[in-house]
Amino acid sequence: MILLSFDIEEFDMPLEYGVAIPFEDQMAVSIEGTERLLAVLEQQGVLATFYTTARFAESAPDLIKRMVAQGHEIASHDYFHSEHHDHHLAESKALLDRISSTTIKGFRMPRLQPVSNEALVAAGYQYNSSMNPTWLPGRYNHFTKPRTLFKAGGLWQLPASVTPWVRFPLFWISFHNLPLKLYQLLAQWTLKNDGYLNTYFHPWEFVTLEPKKYNFPSYVCKNTGAAMADRLEKFIVWGKKKGYSFARTDHFIEQKTKSL
Repeated sequence: MILLSFDIEEFDMPLEYGVAIPFEDQMAVSIEGTERLLAVLEQQGVLATFYTTARFAESAPDLIKRMVAQGHEIASHDYFHSEHHDHHLAESKALLDRISSTTIKGFRMPRLQPVSNEALVAAGYQYNSSMNPTWLPGRYNHFTKPRTLFKAGGLWQLPASVTPWVRFPLFWISFHNLPLKLYQLLAQWTLKNDGYLNTYFHPWEFVTLEPKKYNFPSYVCKNTGAAMADRLEKFIVWGKKKGYSFARTDHFIEQKTKSL
């Protein structure tokens, strides 16, 4: 089973690289990318999970409703993408519940930073997908953490997928930069070992990014825009031919935990 997920947020990444970008431009980039990726998912008839900041949802409620209408899951990506307080957990859930007219079950912390399981439980979440169980310089080191679904702090924890043994991460950076056939081979290895693949992307990846404009390293901008949409479509077609199903994260966890 393949779990596609997207971190839907205001495009504030240029701020990390010292480039100022008005909020209106942040939203314009993310909205453009979200519309492009939604078109791919709709054309291919697959469902996904959208971890959405409350700030994005407030600014683009019609887009959230479109996701729901297409059958996708809405989960929380905190209130703001670059500011966190524990009270934001309940506040973002309440706002997303209201705008989406669904019950928000999942959470993913921006930039996969640590978050209190106790605070998540108190806010009403049922699962947390805020960990990449590998080492990423300057970000995190989780080589000793579990690779697959587990329970901790009264909450189901769903790490991002990494390959068996060497824990090579199968997230957005590797999807951009590896030859697609190599990524598919690594995904197939992981699917055979774990029974599922949990990978994630961002809407701004589906907009053509110019390194000079945002001061981004080349690995961030490679295969963005239409090239990224084409890659995602080819990956979905490949997965279908291999016999893999695609599912929302909440449905996967419900199915998985019934057998545990």
